[in-house]
Amino acid sequence: MEHPFHSFSELFKQLGLGSSHKEIEGFLREHAPLPTGILLSDAPFWSSTQAAFLREAREADSDWSEIVDALNVALRVADKSE
Repeated sequence: MEHPFHSFSELFKQLGLGSSHKEIEGFLREHAPLPTGILLSDAPFWSSTQAAFLREAREADSDWSEIVDALNVALRVADKSE
């Protein structure tokens, strides 16, 4: 089954966050790097609803799982100076 592609902007809207390019970059700068031992959905900056959505997207291999994986990678970038 082919999943529809979702963008970062759509994911951030789904999470109830600012979804402009500038807002997404700011969020990533503020919260990266996410430590290796913490699951994305367990990060302290998510609300319980946001964390549940992220967890369920991965566990159910939903059409959101690819972009959630991309967010996970983006938040693990160690260099915050860019």
